[in-house]
Amino acid sequence: MNEATFLHMNRHQGFAVKVEEDRSSSLLAQMVRLNRILAQINDFNIQAAENKIETPDAISTIEILSSRLDEWITLLPSDMQDTRENLLHYASQGLGQLFVTLYLGYYHYGQMLFYRFLHEDSRSFSPRTHFYAKQCKDHAVKLCEMIYSSEDVPGCAVLYNMVGHVLVIASTVQIHTLLFEVDNESITLARGRLERNFCILTRLRKLWPTLDVCMERLQAFHRACRRSVDTSFCMDEWMVRFLVEFANPVSDKDGSAGGIEERPWGLEEIGIS
Repeated sequence: MNEATFLHMNRHQGFAVKVEEDRSSSLLAQMVRLNRILAQINDFNIQAAENKIETPDAISTIEILSSRLDEWITLLPSDMQDTRENLLHYASQGLGQLFVTLYLGYYHYGQMLFYRFLHEDSRSFSPRTHFYAKQCKDHAVKLCEMIYSSEDVPGCAVLYNMVGHVLVIASTVQIHTLLFEVDNESITLARGRLERNFCILTRLRKLWPTLDVCMERLQAFHRACRRSVDTSFCMDEWMVRFLVEFANPVSDKDGSAGGIEERPWGLEEIGIS
C-alpha cells in the first residue's frame, strides 16, 4: 500500500481499513522492481569480466537492461519523479529519506550498467560508446546532486553506510571527468563534486567505522589512476570487484597492498593542478 496511508493507520483501524491496491504509488514497491534490475546488472558485469559474454551479446544485454531502467523511470507516477517539489512533498510526510533512497538506487544502477564505457570512450570515439559513457556520467552527477539535496531539506539526510559505497563509485566517475574531459566548466564542476563527496564520506566514516574499507577502496582506485591512467577504468575482474563487492577491501590494481591514508588525497596527486 501507499506509505502515507500506512503511516496514517491507527491501532483501532488495523488492517480493516480499505486501501488502494495501486502498487505504483508505493515507494517500497518501486524499490522492489528496481532491485530486480540491479541483480541483472551485477550478474552481467561479473560474466562480462570473466569473458563469458561475447561482445555482440554484451551490447544486446546492455541495451535490454538500459531499456528496463528507462521503462522503470517512465512508468513512475508524476508525484514520484525526481523534482524538488516532490522531495519537499515526501519530506513533509516523513518519507523524504525513502524518496532519496529510491533515487540513489536508480542512479547507482545506471552508473553501474554504463561504467564500462568510460574506459572505451577515453580511448576512441564512437557514437554508441560516447552516448553510454555520457549516461554513466549523468547518473553519477544526479546521484551526487540527490545526496546534496537530501542534506539541504530537513528530514531527508541519508546516513546509512551504503551511501558511502555509491558515493565512492560516483566519485570515480568525477575523477574520469578530471582526467579526460577538455571542457573547463565540466572539470570545475567535477572537482567541486569530488571535494564535497570527500567531505560527506569523512562525516559518514565517523558514524560507520566500517566505512574505513570504503575509503580505502577509493584510495586504491586513486593509486591505480596514478600508476596508469590508460588502464584504471578498464572493466576487468579487479574493477568488477571494486564495483560490486562493496563490503570487502580491495588490493591495489597491480597486486600490491595498500593502507588507509590518514590525510585527504589531493587532486594534484593524479596530475590535476
